Amino acid sequence: MKKMESSVKRSVKLFGQFFKLGCFTFGGGWSIVAQMQKRYVEKEGRLTSEDLLDMTSVGRSLPGTMIGNVAFLFGYHEARVLGGIACVIGMIMPPMLVLTVITYFYSLVMDQVWVMSAMTGVRAAVVPIIGSAVLGLRKGAFRYPVCYGLTLIGFLLYLFAGISCVALVVIGMAAGIVICEVYERKEVSKDGIA
Repeated sequence: MKKMESSVKRSVKLFGQFFKLGCFTFGGGWSIVAQMQKRYVEKEGRLTSEDLLDMTSVGRSLPGTMIGNVAFLFGYHEARVLGGIACVIGMIMPPMLVLTVITYFYSLVMDQVWVMSAMTGVRAAVVPIIGSAVLGLRKGAFRYPVCYGLTLIGFLLYLFAGISCVALVVIGMAAGIVICEVYERKEVSKDGIA
């Protein structure tokens, strides 16, 4: 019974936190990932950069929206299924409410210069938010120096060789396994010699 009460309390708290995050979801899911990085990794230490990167990777590979999946995974991590549901609902409510109002009044505001100018400003502000998320996740993604080279090779293969994203993900997984194995063996041999 106490576990259930604790889970409900944590879920209500998560709902409030993700409701606040959902109020600033400009630019899609990456802006929320940046906010999660700041709050849960840097401030509170509830996740590591690697944990958030793993959640983001899994969230992107599942059906549905990436950020909905990431929110559910984080909520599940904190308070099981109830926490996952609370995070998703908390995150989608603010945009849903705003879209409901905008849809209702769209014909009145679509020709307003001030509204369109504000939207242009919001789009410009999203770029540094997304950049912040990418830089924050970089710490978890590039554990070894060779990972930078792997990223460059993947980027070049995608741009110039026309290799599909699915093939690049599979190649990246295989390369990651090999890279980790090589570096872990190096660490073991250093420890064994010392």
